[in-house]
Amino acid sequence: MTTQVAMPTQRTARGRPQHLLSAEDLEGIGLDRLLDRAELLRSDRHTIGPVRPLEGRQVALLFEKPSLRTRVSFEVAVTSLGGHAIALGPDEVGLGRRESPADVARNLSRLVDAIVLRTFAHDTLTQMAAASSVPVVNALTDAEHPCQALADLLTLRRHFGRLAGLRLAYVGDGNNVAHSLMLAAALAGLHVRVATPAGYAPDATFVNRSRSLAAPHRALVSIGTDPVEAVTGADAVYTDVWASMGREDEAEERRARFTGFQVDETLLAHAAPHVVALHCMPAHRGEEISAAVLDGPRSLALEQAENRRYVQEALLIELLQPR
Repeated sequence: MTTQVAMPTQRTARGRPQHLLSAEDLEGIGLDRLLDRAELLRSDRHTIGPVRPLEGRQVALLFEKPSLRTRVSFEVAVTSLGGHAIALGPDEVGLGRRESPADVARNLSRLVDAIVLRTFAHDTLTQMAAASSVPVVNALTDAEHPCQALADLLTLRRHFGRLAGLRLAYVGDGNNVAHSLMLAAALAGLHVRVATPAGYAPDATFVNRSRSLAAPHRALVSIGTDPVEAVTGADAVYTDVWASMGREDEAEERRARFTGFQVDETLLAHAAPHVVALHCMPAHRGEEISAAVLDGPRSLALEQAENRRYVQEALLIELLQPR
């Protein structure tokens, strides 16, 4: 039986919109349904036929930080489904300087059907969502990167054929990518083991919430400082840059502190024989990951990048169809 992609109707002024601000929101939106739809959009796109689910829809892409994969994948997602993407840079809007986040959200809500925001402070995102009458999507803040985590889950599910019970290790900085990855993986029933240098662990709030989300699935979330312990027996090993956007001034210090945390063949030798390597990119070969791993047969980094388009298509369809 072939699943059909639903055609969203025009939004009305009534009812509160559904937002994706945190990976935890995937539970309310419907994680399994999103992944199923994304799989359909990638594997069986011909079944959509002439239907263009975002026909007549306008989506504002407001990016205050640099972006390659997120910006392009969202623009491709919107246009490939028949919508129109309006890209706005930091100097065009002056978010928080020229206008408050709430005023930007109220104005855009009168003109577009959804707002995709990449910004610094997570509070800027929540302020916009509180004032918006259309869905707001987190395209990365300093706290979370939920669309990346959604693409990561699709990548793992396509590779292994399942998610529940997989052993996922994250090695490196306990940053926004780690936060969303823990939450999303916990919702899907993966066992997550995180290893960071002392002082660079994920925020305790995200750790505790991930453990609560994992408990109904009998999954485990553990935090430590030993990368070998984290990757031992792992099905997948994930890493990200050691100095995220906004922390470039700490790069030299972090290179010293993160010695021994590079994902290379030596570290992966402790994982399961079928282990795959994940990286959200951009990557610094020779720092958090070796070139041999990132460019080798174990790497799924380019799959992750491609899957951003399909999960974001699925997400936009889900958020813009009537509930």
